[in-house]
Formats: sequence, structure tokens, C-alpha cells
Amino acid sequence: MHPRSVSTAGAEGSSPAAIDSLNVRRCGPSRSVGGAGWLTVGHTATWDAAEEVPEERSNCMRILVAGGTGFIGSAIVRRLAGAGHAVTVLSRRPRPRLAAVEHLAGDVTDRSTFRGKLAGFDVLVDAAQFPNSPIENPKKGWTFERVDLGGTKNLVDEAREAGVHHYIDLSGVGAAPNARYHWFRCKWEEEQYIAASGLGYTVFRPSWVYGPGDNSLNRFLSFARFLPFVPVVGNGKMRVNPVFVEDVAAHVQAAVERGPQNAVFEIGGPEVLTMDDVIRTALRVAGKRRFLLHQPVPLMKAVAAVAQFLPGRPLTPDAIDFITQDAVADIGPLRATFGLELTPLVRALETYLRG
Repeated sequence: MHPRSVSTAGAEGSSPAAIDSLNVRRCGPSRSVGGAGWLTVGHTATWDAAEEVPEERSNCMRILVAGGTGFIGSAIVRRLAGAGHAVTVLSRRPRPRLAAVEHLAGDVTDRSTFRGKLAGFDVLVDAAQFPNSPIENPKKGWTFERVDLGGTKNLVDEAREAGVHHYIDLSGVGAAPNARYHWFRCKWEEEQYIAASGLGYTVFRPSWVYGPGDNSLNRFLSFARFLPFVPVVGNGKMRVNPVFVEDVAAHVQAAVERGPQNAVFEIGGPEVLTMDDVIRTALRVAGKRRFLLHQPVPLMKAVAAVAQFLPGRPLTPDAIDFITQDAVADIGPLRATFGLELTPLVRALETYLRG
């Protein structure tokens, strides 16, 4: 992934006071949103927490989170529900985790499944991804063009008709009109569609997101459970500033409460590291000592060329390209606008890999 300058063109973002001018719903009494802390199985953790939603939040908003059962989406849902907002998850299948969160059955690729059901929502957060992303599966319709771009268009069109005030999108670092890879071009097109829609909007472009339940960093740690080494595709020199999923969720909450910024912000962690640095740090925090075994990209693409025809399509050549790109976000504009702390890698890992 290649960093790209952040666009800050457009209208100024709403102040907190301006939020009160929106059609804001008032929150009811305090509600429980789950069980009690991170529940860790191996190196994968899921939320099992009991948080009390603040009583009678004066600026409570009704928020629809598309993709709210996924890795990033579920973190956003927990954060918003814990902050006292009225949250509904739009997903194909209900997977209730939090008692205070409502569910709306729908498929972002089929507008008819949620047509006429977005009325009354103040904010729509688009965190939808296809299963096993970034490994596309055209036979199942799991592609960047159909889910990321097409799904966004469906959500934007329905949100505009429903009178949604603010559209918050999770795009990706590297989005550009002339990008080499089609997934970056799809992300760019979805951003442009949102900006041209007339909706108030805020777009975040995350770099490499990690945290409890992710399918990337935790996969490396899972190898360490039964192998004397950790396989790494490429030379391990890919540059990233990995961002903790809870930091992404915190910035989405801030955007909800500040109102539309009508701008695009890249979001990454405070440190630029190589992929080898990230993996070694995670192994150290987890108390594992393993050496890294680098796999040449041409070899892995040859393997992927065969693997893409296996049941479940476990790997594709495009996915090899995706995971070996730099992913460095320019976090300057993000910090200047939101002023929130970005968690260093070690401190974030210690919250769920230790104890």
C-alpha cells in the first residue's frame, strides 16, 4: 500500500454545539452492552465485557453500522454503544454480542434488502467487508468492486433518500485514481461517490489494523503455537504504521460527535515499522521465541495461483500483492483535527497478549 496525501477540501466540520441542531435522538436509561473484559482463546480475543452506557446522554445519536459484526465494525459498535449512542448493526446474518445493540438484516450488495429501512438514523458508518478479505472470490460475489464499491453506492443512495445526516466510511491507505491495483482504485471511486452525494461525510483510510480477533497479526502468532518458525511472505521490509483497532473506533466516535468533516483522513499508528519489526514485537510480547522464515514473493504467487482453485479459495496471487505493499498513513491531518492519542504497538499488544 502506498501513502497518499490527505484531502482536506470541502466544508468545515461541525462543532459539538452544531450537533445539537441535528435531529438527535435522546438516549434512554443506562444499558448493559455485554459481559466482562477480553476473553482470550489462544492469541485471539473477543469482547465479553459488561459496560454501562451513560444515562441520558444529551447528544445521543441513532447510528447504523454496516459490517458491524466484522473485526473493525464490531470494535466500532462496542465503542459507540459504550458511549451511550443508539446503535443498530446492518449485516447479512445476526450475530448478537451486545444486548443493547439492535440488528437489521440486510446485504449491502442488494439494496432491496434494506430499502426504506434507514429512515431515522442520524449517522451511517460503513465498515462493510467481504468474508476473507482481501482474498476475493468472484463465484461468491466477494470482490472489492461488488462489495466495497457497489455496496457503498447502495448505502449512499439509500442514506441520501432517508435523510441520514452523516456518512462515515472506512476506506484504505493507498486509494488513488491511477493506482496500480484495482482494490485501491475501487476505494478511490467509493470515496468520490460519497463526496459527490451531497451527504455530510467523513472518510478514514486505515493502514494495517490489528487487535483482538484480527486475521493478520494473530495469524502469525498462531504459527508460533505449532511451528519453530513464523513464515513471512516477502522480505519482511514492507513499511507499515499499524493502527490499533480501538484507536480506529475512537476516531469514528469522535467523528460521530463532531459531525461531518467533509474530508478524508489517513489513520495509522504512531510508529513506522517494517513487517518483521511488527511480527518480532508481537512474538516478544506474547512470550514466544521464533525465527522468521521469509518466502520469496514469486514462489508464493506460484503457490497462490494453484491455491485459488482449491475449496474455500485460501489464497490468490492478488492477495499476495495486497499483503506485500507498504501501508504508511500520513497521520498529521488526523492528529491536527481530532487530537486523540494513537497507541504505540507494544502498549496495545500488552492489553490482549499478556494476562
